[in-house]
Amino acid sequence: WQVWRDARKRLQDARDAQDGLQRERERLSWQIGEVDKLAPQDGEWPDLNSRHTRLSNAQALLEAAGQALGALDGEEHSAISRLALVHQVLDRQAHLEPAFRELIDVLSSSLAQAEDAARTLNQYLRMTELDPDSLAALDQRMGQWLSLARRYRRAPEDLPALLSGWKQALMQLEKATDLIAIEQDETGARARFSAEAKRISGLRAKAAPKLAKAITAAMQGLGMQGGQFAVSVQALSDPIQSGIDGVEFLVAGHSGQPPRPVGKVASGGELSRIALAISVTTSQLGSAPTLIFDEVDSGIGGAVAQTVGRLMRSLGSDRQVLAVTHLAQVAACADHHLRVSKHSAEGGTLSRVTEVTGAQRVGEIARMLGGEQLSEATLAHAREMLGLVA
Repeated sequence: WQVWRDARKRLQDARDAQDGLQRERERLSWQIGEVDKLAPQDGEWPDLNSRHTRLSNAQALLEAAGQALGALDGEEHSAISRLALVHQVLDRQAHLEPAFRELIDVLSSSLAQAEDAARTLNQYLRMTELDPDSLAALDQRMGQWLSLARRYRRAPEDLPALLSGWKQALMQLEKATDLIAIEQDETGARARFSAEAKRISGLRAKAAPKLAKAITAAMQGLGMQGGQFAVSVQALSDPIQSGIDGVEFLVAGHSGQPPRPVGKVASGGELSRIALAISVTTSQLGSAPTLIFDEVDSGIGGAVAQTVGRLMRSLGSDRQVLAVTHLAQVAACADHHLRVSKHSAEGGTLSRVTEVTGAQRVGEIARMLGGEQLSEATLAHAREMLGLVA
């Protein structure tokens, strides 16, 4: 149902928004085509800037390299020749002064580094030349970058991410405007829901009379002799989340009455007893961890009350069952007994919940049987009831 509902919504949204989506698709396609002509790459903009800076200052760079090379190795008193002279002078006297040996090592290292620098500068001057054509090409490409960046109000380095985002959005729009594919999805989801709903409808048709028979039987022992429970399963004109059936519980409280919707004819106590009958009948199927019965004993007493108590005790074997009761027969069947009392206090009335055990519980059961004045007979009856249950 959920899958089908989502597919129907997507189809309806696509139909409602076709014109707007198509316009948005055309706009994105045009923008992508415009920026795709530039084909900006991640990390390209910083590289363009660096290359443009070098080419723009090529003349100054060549002059600086030439001057540096001349100072190192191209003149009569160049740095390399002077270092070599100092090295030679000290080396001649090193046999007389051992301290010169450390200085000679330093000079040897410096001389080697200076010669490496001179070779690098020579290589740079041989390989570097003025390239006005490359500079013009870079000027043109950078101008395109800047023009597109201004048009779409983005930093130049953001253009690759912007283009990627547009392409992703266009793919989503193409899916949203592909009505044929969306209709196929909706048709497939509807077919799967329909097949599952028909399967469940067949199971309901088989289970309804069995459930009605079992609950009707359970009602007979709950003070509703002659009562009848029925389950009405009717096909719906429009499917709902639970399927293609409308399910209604019907009840007749006494013999001779036609079953009518349970919420219209059953009293509060009858509703609780019907709920108890349903819970007992379906106890192995239910997953609710807690069941609460309020005044399930309304209008009953004697053996029927004992039956209600035993049924609730049976339900409590595999889940938590809470019951609000005024009948000792029901209370005696519980594993735990809580007494609810009210008393006046400043500003209003307070409720108090107290657990009763042992002799206190015997006294509470006796009070429920015979009132506030407890006799030995009612206490004995209470102990007998609790003993029978135990």
